Amino acid sequence: MPSPIPQIREFNRFYTRRIGVLGEGYLRTPYSLAQARLLYELAQQRRTRWKDLLDGLGLDPGYLSRILKKLEKQRLLTRSVSAKDRRVSHLSLTAKGRRAFADLNRRSQTEIAKMLKPLPPAACDRLVASMGAIRELLDPAAAPAQITLRAHQPGDIGWVISRHGELYTREYRWDATFEALVAEIAGNFLKNFDAAREHCWIAERKGQRVGCIFLVKQSKTVAKLRLLLVDPAARGTGLGTRLVDECIATARRAGYKKLTLWTNDNLHAARRIYQRAGFVLVQEEKHHSFGHDLVGQFWELNLQR
Repeated sequence: MPSPIPQIREFNRFYTRRIGVLGEGYLRTPYSLAQARLLYELAQQRRTRWKDLLDGLGLDPGYLSRILKKLEKQRLLTRSVSAKDRRVSHLSLTAKGRRAFADLNRRSQTEIAKMLKPLPPAACDRLVASMGAIRELLDPAAAPAQITLRAHQPGDIGWVISRHGELYTREYRWDATFEALVAEIAGNFLKNFDAAREHCWIAERKGQRVGCIFLVKQSKTVAKLRLLLVDPAARGTGLGTRLVDECIATARRAGYKKLTLWTNDNLHAARRIYQRAGFVLVQEEKHHSFGHDLVGQFWELNLQR
């Protein structure tokens, strides 16, 4: 098998050139990449210990000390002695240092947005997923935290509505009438909530919502699967299948005989999940909604099988 080393070295040359780290000043500022990284780390906390910086960045102690002295000479950071242990000093950004970081952060955001602008949403999602795969392969300990499912809490329904509106506008160019429909469905769910026969799952990772699904009562024997959403940050993890499986299992336990859903034929990823779960397409209809000509689809799952 050919060695992957040449391809990895070629990628490293491409990427360092692409993100502009080879120039004398990072992002057209007076700071080197190492200085910019230190400003970023110091900006994340009010006070930081020298040893924590050393461990987190993996730099040579002498090199780190020289960079810190230079930033201190520029009055970008200050040192203070720990009240608990006078042998320990804390580092923190000055007001000038915070302004320097804010400028670097703004420039970085602008450069990344410029790089991503030509890419369609699906390509952006693929890029982010590929970066995650590289990180997971090279450092398994840095793999994304586990995704947990929980019941809805105050504030969750507002997120469900806004996130649907944001993603469907960005990825499918659907207009605000879709967000209005989601708001109507979610509002009715809260208003008429039957805790014994209905459920909302919120998927969460490190305190951030990354997905949802609803089980809604239609009658004593029929329930409806609604508002399946997987955030781009969690795509490729199997979360969509997991949410659908939870919904089906709960519907069975609640005594429903049939589970139905409505979707559109252009939502390919969701349709594949429904098909794998055993749903059967029973009806299609053309309609004009959300600013587009669409084909609506009705799917059913017999829960007694």
